[in-house]
Amino acid sequence: MGNHFILMVEDHFELAATICEFLEEHGYIIDHARTLDAARHLLKNQHYNLLLLDINLPDGSGYDLCDWLRHEQDLDLPVLMLTARDTLDDKLKGFASGTDDYLVKPFDFNELVMRIRALIKRSLGEVSNSKLQIHDLILDSSTQTVSRAGQNLDLPPIQFKLLKILMRHSPKVISKREIMMELWGDEEPESDALRSHIYNLRKVIDKPFAQKLIHTVSGVGLKIALES
Repeated sequence: MGNHFILMVEDHFELAATICEFLEEHGYIIDHARTLDAARHLLKNQHYNLLLLDINLPDGSGYDLCDWLRHEQDLDLPVLMLTARDTLDDKLKGFASGTDDYLVKPFDFNELVMRIRALIKRSLGEVSNSKLQIHDLILDSSTQTVSRAGQNLDLPPIQFKLLKILMRHSPKVISKREIMMELWGDEEPESDALRSHIYNLRKVIDKPFAQKLIHTVSGVGLKIALES
């Protein structure tokens, strides 16, 4: 498992500390916020693979943060709500605001880890037989193969992962900083490593074909999409 980054928003300090310690033992990197305001700041400035979210917070509701995440920030970040509220109405409200899963306190920490793994795998396109397709470009995670216009393309592992990141976010633009975090986590890559991988990826994915799919958005980042 590569480095996966989780933001936990929970105002109960002892519970948060216990969860952080348990998840760190399973290889996750955790940031902790105790308020909506702190969470919004971190979400605007950091890249995360998952949000663990309590409902009752000192400065508002977890529902509000989830709604802000989906509708104002337009982020598809997986959200797992942790709450003592277990009525159907509470769960429906959570799903309506954009949460992906729901875990009622008290819960077994091993179940928490299993649900986190499932949500992150799904969001990263790593579920079995998962295929991503943009125009005539197909990436198959189950067989680790890429083809375009029926022609099989050979990519080294790092460029396969880079392509999957771009396709998973398509047609949105993803910043180079976000790409680097997903590829290398906290490890510092060699100078110009990302630029080199992007160049080589374009040579395989775009150069032999009439229509270009990988586009640079100046000052913002990269995207993969069919543009007329």
